[in-house]
Amino acid sequence: MLRLAMIVLALAAAACGGGHSARLESDNPVRQNAPPPYGMEEFFRQGVMPDPARARLGRWLFYDARLSADGTVSCATCHRPSHAFSEPTPVATGINAGRGTRKTPGIINLAARTVLPDLPDDREQFFFWDGRATGLENQVLGPIADAKEMGLTHETMVQRFSGIAGYAPYFRESFGSPAITRERVAAALADYVRTRMSGNSAYDKWAYGRDPKALSPEAQRGSEIFFFNGRCAVCHAGFNFSDGRFHAIGIGWDAAAQRFKDEGRYVVTGNSRDRGAFKTPGLRDVSKRAPYMHDGSMKSLREVVEFYNRGGAGPNGQRGRLAPLRLAEEQIDELVAFLNALDGDGYQDTAPRYFPR
Repeated sequence: MLRLAMIVLALAAAACGGGHSARLESDNPVRQNAPPPYGMEEFFRQGVMPDPARARLGRWLFYDARLSADGTVSCATCHRPSHAFSEPTPVATGINAGRGTRKTPGIINLAARTVLPDLPDDREQFFFWDGRATGLENQVLGPIADAKEMGLTHETMVQRFSGIAGYAPYFRESFGSPAITRERVAAALADYVRTRMSGNSAYDKWAYGRDPKALSPEAQRGSEIFFFNGRCAVCHAGFNFSDGRFHAIGIGWDAAAQRFKDEGRYVVTGNSRDRGAFKTPGLRDVSKRAPYMHDGSMKSLREVVEFYNRGGAGPNGQRGRLAPLRLAEEQIDELVAFLNALDGDGYQDTAPRYFPR
């Protein structure tokens, strides 16, 4: 009888495991790569294409709070899909309520290549506000080990996830063996991030699809300001509206101390010209990413436009780079309307309901 009972329990456990696997598969299936959304085809054409199985694995990892030291924070805690994979707070909050010093940047279109006439196509891509990471695989690993963010050392991460038996089949599917390494975690997360593409906005339909009704007259006038007399496209260049470079515009300048509260790119390069410089963010779905700037100091797009309209801030050297735009109130409204018209689709997602265990 005892042996029979043990057999029944074993069969029941196997059935439960099989049921969980079925739920996992149906809840988070392998999806073939979607085509780049309208208006972004050129940017993604030459990029690294994500592996569908790895992207599926990366989706679980991205939303799995076990990737943090205390199991309370996932990548999606700060990179929220509802906010274009950004966060609606001035700075990020990690484990143990630890507060960072910078606004969580969005991750949509990070796989897009910014190709400008004066830059080679194969140049390095830099990530984070200060560009301290090169390559998407290096970027996704950074927050995991950061003590103020997820606080899980990469060594502990490997040990922890190696002990979750349910992940092994999916690492085998993605990499050929069930071994879990930091490089494989990075590759899976990076491939999921590569699937978060945004395009097909009202602007795309108007500018490339030649649909005269896709963009409101107000936003059409705003586009003229953006590309011409407002000179916004000097830095917010290309299909993704970012030149991928670093600029100091005076945000965080402490006039009393005569220094920047956050020295940005300078901490990475040691070059004095990089003091207070931060990477130009892309503007796709920018309306969903308030507050703005690297320190989250501006609550609305209108406040951002008004800042540029005044000619920026900071020491005279920085102010010289941003001449006042002298836009009228109505023109500020038009420019904001254009920025709102950059909201697109293709990146949206929700967290999986089930995770490997």
